[in-house]
Order: sequence, then structure tokens, then C-alpha cells
Amino acid sequence: MSDHGTIADLAARIRTRETTAVAALEACLDSIDRHDGAIASFQCTSADVARARAEAIDRRIDSGEDVGPLAGVPIAIKDNIVTRGEPTTCGSRILEHFQSPYDATVIQRLNDAGAVPFGKTRCDEFAMGSGTEYCAFGPVHNPWDTSRVPGGSSGGSAAAVAAGFCPAALGSDTGGSIRQPASLCGVVGIKPTYGRVSRYGLVSFGPSLDQIGPFARTVEDATLVLQAIAGEDVHDSTTIDTPAEDYLKDLHVPIEGLRIGLPREYIDTGNDDAVNDMVNAAVETYRGLGAEIVDVQLPLTDVGIATYYVIGPAEASSNLARFDGIRYGRRVPPGPGEELFDLYAKSRGEGFGPEVRRRIMLGTYVLSAGYYDAYYKRALQVRRLIRQEFENVFQQCDVLLGPTTPAPAFPIGSISDPLTMYLCDRYTVNANIAGICGISLPAGFADANGCTLPLGLQLQAPALGEGTLLRAARMFEAATNHHARTPELDPAATGS
Repeated sequence: MSDHGTIADLAARIRTRETTAVAALEACLDSIDRHDGAIASFQCTSADVARARAEAIDRRIDSGEDVGPLAGVPIAIKDNIVTRGEPTTCGSRILEHFQSPYDATVIQRLNDAGAVPFGKTRCDEFAMGSGTEYCAFGPVHNPWDTSRVPGGSSGGSAAAVAAGFCPAALGSDTGGSIRQPASLCGVVGIKPTYGRVSRYGLVSFGPSLDQIGPFARTVEDATLVLQAIAGEDVHDSTTIDTPAEDYLKDLHVPIEGLRIGLPREYIDTGNDDAVNDMVNAAVETYRGLGAEIVDVQLPLTDVGIATYYVIGPAEASSNLARFDGIRYGRRVPPGPGEELFDLYAKSRGEGFGPEVRRRIMLGTYVLSAGYYDAYYKRALQVRRLIRQEFENVFQQCDVLLGPTTPAPAFPIGSISDPLTMYLCDRYTVNANIAGICGISLPAGFADANGCTLPLGLQLQAPALGEGTLLRAARMFEAATNHHARTPELDPAATGS
């Protein structure tokens, strides 16, 4: 496991030549080679391309050039964000051999900030899942206990940061796919306001829900990455046309007097006892920091899952229609006597896994004649109500506090019922439905059969409320030491 220190420290040491961008990259690649065989967080690494970029950064620093705030910092990328000339599989056989002709906007912005993107992390197929068990190339294992899931769908990114394979990584969050794995792996994960970060180059699951965000070991590190990738983009008409604020400026300002709302629906008997204990302990920590705890209600919490699993699959059904064996992806030619329909059916049947097929069928159903009004239109109406509910509650408080997940990481293969799996996102989906921002940060641990598993605290703030959100998270982090604890990797594990 590599000890990178903080991102700011690593970048400063690279700038002052205490180390080099090449050395930082090689430390990551060596750690992956020695330990990722047991975790399988990476789908691939682009070592040669990344080495060339790191060498170029070192030369620019030697010539006195300012290479940016992320100077030489290696960053992993979720495998549904395209990088030019490199594979982007989305965890699916249908894109097994696809290579992108262009970079996503977030990749270009990381490059502009001096970072070194160096590999693709595994994810649930087309970002559809809560455990990264649905990756066509194999599941990802949680570094805290390799018999358990890392969360999903950005489980590879969360596991890679938790294991120390990289200082930071990018993921995408459609219904909790950054925050949920951040919680289960004991790292920080940020879901920005919808439109705050460009989606150009993100292979879309649900375009009205998707948002790219960072993983890191600390709030400040994640904030540094968010600062680099946030902002308007001419390639994405849904990005917000106001400049991103300086999120670092007030990050360390005390939060005395900050109003923190505790929804009564978030302390539930269905939660693991350790989760409720963690939330109650966090409340006391915030009281000690001078924050005001406000009891609030979010009665639509329990309808979020149903709403999400109408809107998300409906959008997925439309988006994934392009993967037809002709324009994109895997092609299975029709046999003798077969026609074009058979090419579509065979290519999509072989290329898509069961969870993707399930969501495509569900989405097609709710959009079909006779069912559109009953399901999709009604889900959009509930979406407006959920958004209004958040707007109302944020009149009473500045930030919401609660658990990220109802339980710690579960064993791989232990949940066979899709509906049970969907409930893992109970506390995260509504932020995507409403378009607000959220963060998960380490806040405690649970004991599961003698194994120590991390628990995440979720904070949520209004749209464009990242400044307050990150400040509240950083002050909690400064008052606790949960983030300092790391998993012990098996020294005998070797790369594959």
C-alpha cells in the first residue's frame, strides 16, 4: 500500500523536486501490481501513456513552469469515462474492444491541472449496481474484507483509493454510485450539484441524474480534485453557466452556528444498529463544534427508490438503444435465414448482462403506450415533489446529516434479490432526483463477525451549496480520526 500523503503535499513535493511525477506514478503502479490481484479494482492501466505524461510534467517543472495545482498527482478513472485512444468498457462485454477517439471534459481538465490519469477502474455494467458485482469482467473486492463488496457502481474507484493504489479517483453518481462505495470503503466521495461538472465523455446511464465526482482519502483532497473539474462546458448544455466558487477558501472556517438538519426518517429501525450509533455520535460531534442540530422531516424518503427505478431505467432504455451491434459495440452476425432483428437481438443478448437487460426492459415498459402516464409521468410528478421537499427543508437548515447506507458492506453474492439490492441506495437516490449536492465521509466502524468495516456519514446541501457542504465535512473530519484508519492489505497478495 502506497503512502502518498495528501494530494496537496504530494503536488508540493513534486514541484520542489523532493520527488517526481514519475516516481509517484511508479509507486502507484507497483502497489497495484503487488496487491490488486486480491481486489481487482482496475480494469486496465495505461502505464506507457501515463509515464510519458509524468515525464513531460517533470520536464516542465524543471524548466520553471507552473504545471497546475495537481502537479504530477496520479488519478484513476472510472471505466465509463472516456479517454482518448484507450479502452472504455463500462464493465460490459458489448464495449469490450471499444477505444474512444476523444477525452472527456473532466480528463482534459485534470490534464490542465497537471494530474496524471493512469488507469480505468472497474464498475458495475453501465454503472447499474450497488456492489460492483455486475461487472462483466469480474467483481471488485473490498480492501477491508475481500469477501465483501466495495459498493457500487463506482466500486473500483473507491476500492483503489482505500487500498492506497492512488491518491484520488473519479467516479459517477446516478443514485449514490459515488457516495455508497465511499461509505463501504471508508473514503471520501463527493456527488456535486447536477450540472456543476461536465458529463461530456461520460457514457450515459440516466442523463438527468448522472454526475461525475471525486474520491479521495480526505475532504481537502477530494475538494482539490472537484475544484479542478468543476465549471461550465460548451460541450454539455446541462452544465451551470456560473463559475465554480473557490471551494478551498473557507474550507477550514469553523462552523459555529451552522444549522444541521437531522431527518427523523434517516434514523430507522431497518438500519444496522452500528449505523444509527454512528449517526448519533456524529450529531454529538457537531454539537461540540457549535453547530445547531435541527429536527426535520423528509417524508418522501421512502418513495425515492420507486421514483428512481422508473426514471433511471426509462432513460437507460433510451440511451442504450445505440448499442445495437451496428453503430457501437459487439456484433453477432445473423445466421442463415436470419434478418436484421436477429443481429440486434443476438448482439444485445450476448453483450448486455442480466442487470442491464432487466433495467432496459423495465424502462421500455414504463415508456410504452398505455403505461407512460401511469408510471413515467407520475414519477416525474413525484420528482418535482421531492425537489420541493428539499427546498422547503433547506429553509430550516443549511446541511442535512444522515447515514450514507443502511448497513456496512455485505458479502459478495449474498444478495440475490434485485429489490433488496436497490434498497442499499435508500438514502442516496433522492439527492440525484432533486439535483442537490452530497458527500460521504468516514465516520465510524462496525464489527461484522470479527471483521472491522467502515461506515460513512452523508451530508447533503442545496444546489450549488458545495462550499458549505465541504466546510461542514472538513470540520467533522478535523474533529475525528476515522479517515486516518486504513485497511491492512494481504502482503502475500500479488497482481494478476
